[in-house]
Amino acid sequence: MAKTILRSLALFALTAQVSVASLWAAEKVPVFVSILPQKFFVEQIGRDLVDVQVMVAPGASPHTYEPKPAQMAALSRARVYFAIGVTFEKAWLEKIASANPRMKIVPTEHGIQKIPMAAHHHDEEKDHEKEHNDHGILDPHVWLSPPLVMVQARNILTALQEIDATNHPVYEANYKALIAMLVDLDGELRGIFAGKGHLQFMVFHPAWGYFAHAYGLRQVPIEIEGKEPKPAQLKDLIEHAREHQIKVLFVQPQFSSRSAEQVAREIGGQVVFVDPLALNWTDNLREVAAKFRAAVK
Repeated sequence: MAKTILRSLALFALTAQVSVASLWAAEKVPVFVSILPQKFFVEQIGRDLVDVQVMVAPGASPHTYEPKPAQMAALSRARVYFAIGVTFEKAWLEKIASANPRMKIVPTEHGIQKIPMAAHHHDEEKDHEKEHNDHGILDPHVWLSPPLVMVQARNILTALQEIDATNHPVYEANYKALIAMLVDLDGELRGIFAGKGHLQFMVFHPAWGYFAHAYGLRQVPIEIEGKEPKPAQLKDLIEHAREHQIKVLFVQPQFSSRSAEQVAREIGGQVVFVDPLALNWTDNLREVAAKFRAAVK
């Protein structure tokens, strides 16, 4: 009788363990990312195995964002946080990590050599000097270059495989599909700008430096070190636009377009919106490339 009871208890315990393990395996891996494009990258690799929440809400700026209390609370359930080096992380990443000490923090930009933020065109010599002396503000917008996204994808893959080893081959297959897509997109974008020389486009906020570097372009920023340009600087920008026949000024929804509109009026040009933080990442880059190409004909 006692042996029968013990066997029954052992069987019950084993069944309970299997049930819990199966339930845990069936749950999606809770993930946090800083910005919307990262959600796209993680979901391409994780697919239906991950549940991705984004810290910086649509329309908000990652330069000034402050996480909401509900987001900080939700971090307690996350298994991994994919950082990317945007400005708000400097003030908040340590607090984010302390909200859940068991959560893995992954800097997805690891392995990327960053470049300084683009300066005003009259400050090019100073900007060049900063680059070689490793000074100045480094450009965080690494998600806007398909070749650099390949680096980020590898970091995402490694982290997901470490925390969810059971699905290691699934993540690997999805990663390879993403890389193939990135290679195709990179080739498509190179074809759009092939043989066009160092074409210039004018932007308010210099978010497109890595994109420009990848495809032989040059961005001319209106914003000066994170601030609206002074009257003398605005005059220089207008002269530069006239000299190089720039007729389109690009702004992003997260920033004021006032200065860009003023320059556009002076040169008889137009303001066009491009969003570096769009979720539909591949379609967005194609759309932006088409706008840049049309603007520099």
